[in-house]
Amino acid sequence: MRRLLLRDPGHLLAFGFGSGLARQAPGTFGTLAAVPLYLLMRDLPLGMYLAVVAALFVLGIWLCGRTARALGVHDAPAIVWDEVVGYLLVMAAAPHAVWAVILGFVLFRLFDIAKPWPIRWVDRRVTGGFGIMLDDVLAALPAWLLLQITAHLLA
Repeated sequence: MRRLLLRDPGHLLAFGFGSGLARQAPGTFGTLAAVPLYLLMRDLPLGMYLAVVAALFVLGIWLCGRTARALGVHDAPAIVWDEVVGYLLVMAAAPHAVWAVILGFVLFRLFDIAKPWPIRWVDRRVTGGFGIMLDDVLAALPAWLLLQITAHLLA
């Protein structure tokens, strides 16, 4: 897998800049790799931020599908681009505060790991790059909502 990563920039992105190669909790490390990207993007106007996240989602469909085919595994744990995009979605319109970065991270990981209905259903039935990306977007939605509610209550 490392040889695959080193040879192809597309696989490097699918592996979350290499974070997905962590031996333990690759999804958590992939989400952690998204934090600096979020910090670079957070000052964008909301519309532009969402447009970038949408573009990264579409790119992810191709990246994740291609890497999954190369590995011969539908959603290999090392493929973490979906976690990167999921976290970025959670952080849309988030307060610029350390607590929000941390809470968004924790909430996203909780929903991504637990996969409550319908996330688990989608994860098991939707295949290919779209399926890899979609379950993390679905995990991001309740995490985003809870982060927004918390921000509203703290305001």
